[in-house]
Amino acid sequence: MPIYVYQVINEDDTEGESFELEQSMQEAALTKHPVTGQPVQRVYQPPNISSKHTPGKTKTLIDNKNVEKAGFTKYERDKLTGRYHKVAGREGPSKFTPT
Repeated sequence: MPIYVYQVINEDDTEGESFELEQSMQEAALTKHPVTGQPVQRVYQPPNISSKHTPGKTKTLIDNKNVEKAGFTKYERDKLTGRYHKVAGREGPSKFTPT
């Protein structure tokens, strides 16, 4: 069952405390706090959708072994010399020169 967030509406129309409530989707939204009886409104929040592109998955996909397994060649730039050296792949030496 989904968890909904509700917020108490104070007498001066300011927002009061918020609370979560596990509730069936078929149930109507609350209009009063279940304990205190104060008026409440449902707070709409973005859904929690997992993504295919998480930092951990991206790091795994560009891992040297996976790059090589997919048939690609990966080069990294040397910070001291500015030259590129091959870190993954089966191809010959690079003809690429940095500009």
